[in-house]
Amino acid sequence: MKELQNKVAVVTGAGSGIGRALAAKLASRGCRLALSDVNEAGLKETAAACSAVEVKTYLLDVSDRDAIYAHAEEVARDFGQVNLVINNAGVALSASVREMTDEDFKWIMDIDFWGVAHGTRAFLPHLINSGDGHVVNISSVFGLIGVPKQSAYNAAKFAVRGFTEALRQEMALENQPVTVSCVHPGGIKTNIARAARMGKSENAEAQRSGFDKLAMTTPEKAANIIVRGIEKDESRILVGPDAWGIEVLNRALGAAYQPLVARFSRKNLYV
Repeated sequence: MKELQNKVAVVTGAGSGIGRALAAKLASRGCRLALSDVNEAGLKETAAACSAVEVKTYLLDVSDRDAIYAHAEEVARDFGQVNLVINNAGVALSASVREMTDEDFKWIMDIDFWGVAHGTRAFLPHLINSGDGHVVNISSVFGLIGVPKQSAYNAAKFAVRGFTEALRQEMALENQPVTVSCVHPGGIKTNIARAARMGKSENAEAQRSGFDKLAMTTPEKAANIIVRGIEKDESRILVGPDAWGIEVLNRALGAAYQPLVARFSRKNLYV
């Protein structure tokens, strides 16, 4: 998608963080915006910052499958077409496999995986009909490596990666006019860690403070990288120097990366 001017872009989780920064960046490129979030106040602030272009806002809980499909139809009616969908909405959970509750496991999978999967499937017919469609699904560096106390988040983000990479190949093999990108952000300076759920034995404040120290990239920088990747039709978009480092580590060591991550985790996560 080399030309974004006047394209209709859908962004979930647009009320803050990367979603808000993406909306602003796409507005600067002249996109027409369909922005959604569960945070109505944050969504209004994002829309106000993008008022130079056509923008509509929608309250949407991406864990609700039927709501996502209804949202896709509503956006298509409101704008007449859909060209770009960025499934960005997400949450975080820090808990060991032993302590994690079924409720928390389902909560994160419903949002971080099923929200992406349903968002992709609901909008895919509209993207195909546009003749120039693009799906962008936000995974994580935790979709590249496994990390202790992140098993549920890993499960969701690895699933997003596999789903998205398979879809890209399907669209190419079927000669459909839809390109597909999977995004792997490293530590981004957003509120996701502050809003994360924690296992009962976790030192929540220490965990959150640790994340804040490791977050290397601003949402605005992340949005710049993602939009540039969209324009270049990159299949895998790595965001931040830490993401590139983890990618190199994974490629160089394969499964042998795990002792290094365990050593880091013993010092930084088991607090």
